[in-house]
Amino acid sequence: MADTPLTKPTEAELEILQLLWQHGPQTVRFVNDELNRRREVGYTTTLKWLQLMLEKGLVLRAGSKPHIYRPAVREEETQGQLLDRFVEAAFGGSALKLVLRALGRPRTSREEMDQIREVLRQMDEEDLAADADAHA
Repeated sequence: MADTPLTKPTEAELEILQLLWQHGPQTVRFVNDELNRRREVGYTTTLKWLQLMLEKGLVLRAGSKPHIYRPAVREEETQGQLLDRFVEAAFGGSALKLVLRALGRPRTSREEMDQIREVLRQMDEEDLAADADAHA
């Protein structure tokens, strides 16, 4: 898959990428059927989106007929690049502002807060281990 800077996918393109990441390489018909579970989308619209995504380097196409499309970008890489852009644009690049805003929402459950604490604890332990290795 590509390691080049991300061409920012539209919302529809991101939705298609999520389907392909979840289900693997698929036909236009499969992608269209899955999109139609959420809202009505014409087959030719789905085909056009996939063709545009192919031109943008977001998907690759294999097979003669039917064409099989697969993601050309990694899910984690795409999410990271989109998140970086979002944090920069919406929070002036401050991860702290992003986290405080997210945690300040009323939907953050006690279980989620406990999971966040555990992730932070693990990150702290990894940082301490890395520091110890660097000074050894």
